[in-house]
Amino acid sequence: MNDVLAVVLAGGKGTRLEPLTRERAKPAVPFGGIYRIVDFTLSNCINSGIRRVLVLTQYKAMSLNRHLGTGWRHLLSRELGEFIDVVPPQQRIDDQWYRGTADAVYQNIYTLEKERPEHVVILAGDHIYKMDYSKMVDFHKENNADLTIAALRVGVDDAKSFGVMQTDEQNRIIGFEEKPAEPKTMPGSDTQCLASMGIYVFNAHFLFDQLCQDATIQHSAHDFGRNIIPSVIKSHRLMAYPFIDENSKADLYWRDVGTLDAYYQSNLELTDVEPLLNLYDYHWPVRTDQPNLPPPKFVFNEPSGRRGMATDSIVAAGTIISGGKVDRSILSPRVRVEERAEVTGSILFRGVQIGKGAVVRNAIIDKYVQVPDGAQIGVDLELDARRGFTITEGGIVVVPVIEAVEEIFSRT
Repeated sequence: MNDVLAVVLAGGKGTRLEPLTRERAKPAVPFGGIYRIVDFTLSNCINSGIRRVLVLTQYKAMSLNRHLGTGWRHLLSRELGEFIDVVPPQQRIDDQWYRGTADAVYQNIYTLEKERPEHVVILAGDHIYKMDYSKMVDFHKENNADLTIAALRVGVDDAKSFGVMQTDEQNRIIGFEEKPAEPKTMPGSDTQCLASMGIYVFNAHFLFDQLCQDATIQHSAHDFGRNIIPSVIKSHRLMAYPFIDENSKADLYWRDVGTLDAYYQSNLELTDVEPLLNLYDYHWPVRTDQPNLPPPKFVFNEPSGRRGMATDSIVAAGTIISGGKVDRSILSPRVRVEERAEVTGSILFRGVQIGKGAVVRNAIIDKYVQVPDGAQIGVDLELDARRGFTITEGGIVVVPVIEAVEEIFSRT
């Protein structure tokens, strides 16, 4: 993989994840207690043997930059030509923000060319999955492809949110539509479509030529799915690579956590006895920034009912459950749950404090929020809405980063 350069697109706004993306980019949103969403893509790179990685950032990138700096850059040796570099918008070519996925790469084409790769792997930094990119690169080389696209089978309704491909018997792509209103199904199936995962392997010179050509087209959206791919299907060799999961489970696991309900569900699935996403697979580890914190602590076991306990939950380092009860929840580092408090079906970000006797149900609470003694969240959704909290279609209460939370509760 020495001739491969990976480019991770990590500049998305993530507007559908508001308010979790109010202060951070979507790839920097916490996941699974100790991880950030981008950790899964970067872990795939390292586990695949790709050791030259550019992370293109854009909106609200401070939290992401800090995480990459403390948790990732030390893994690789610059002296050996290895790196994970954060590349902010530099306006080296244009004087505006990235206008599409292809434009984001084009505006950094000088940085890519300087590395002289033979192949460029384009990745999204906001999906949860495990994949060996080296197998896809080998497939690309063996088929003498100009471009290879990772492919996933999805239902017809879901396919409307993807690029949908049609292939021949040799997996060569003969048709492609980006987010079609009426997706074309796969041969022999009325319910399944072949969807692009937004994972591409390009021959480097072919990529550079197409980016430069697309940049001259004024009406182009400068997007891989909308413009680059459809324009080269007839003239070049494009292949579809069937997604191979490295997750050590029977079912394929790939999640787009682009909505609050999807994000909540994907997190809570991790508390199952045998979750589809195996975080305890040491063959394919997921890396992240691991701060120096003490182990989690559970205190009090009294006949009166003051008992510190957690069931079917993930509890991160530095967390103290001090006489409270936690069930089917995810507690990030340095969370504290006070006596007789109840937390059920919830995701608590770093530093959240749940006061004495408080009740939290089916909620996502952002970092360092202090829930007052006796307060209730997720019990009365109409009341939570009047407090200004976000209520999802699935009935999940999302509490943003707020300092005057006690004042909010005292008013209501």
